[in-house]
Amino acid sequence: MSNERILNTLRAPHISEKAARLAASNQYVFVVAPEATKADVRAAVEQMFDVKVEQVNLVNTKGKVKSFRFRAGNRQGKRKAYVRLADGQTIDVSAKA
Repeated sequence: MSNERILNTLRAPHISEKAARLAASNQYVFVVAPEATKADVRAAVEQMFDVKVEQVNLVNTKGKVKSFRFRAGNRQGKRKAYVRLADGQTIDVSAKA
């Protein structure tokens, strides 16, 4: 997998309270490209972080309906990947670049 495709597949780590709880059980959450497949996410995480991925689950989230100046609009939705790593392997997603 090329570096361009890896960087396009994994957009950013998803930081939330739920993601912090899941990190304790060796699961990590990433925002991924809308067209990314499980195989793409698995290959990107394994190549980028040099770890062994056991399982990948993908979730499509709808954007919230918000109003601005009495007009309704939608925020953009996301596609998230829940990645479970093999025992004994970790990723430091909060590291600053």
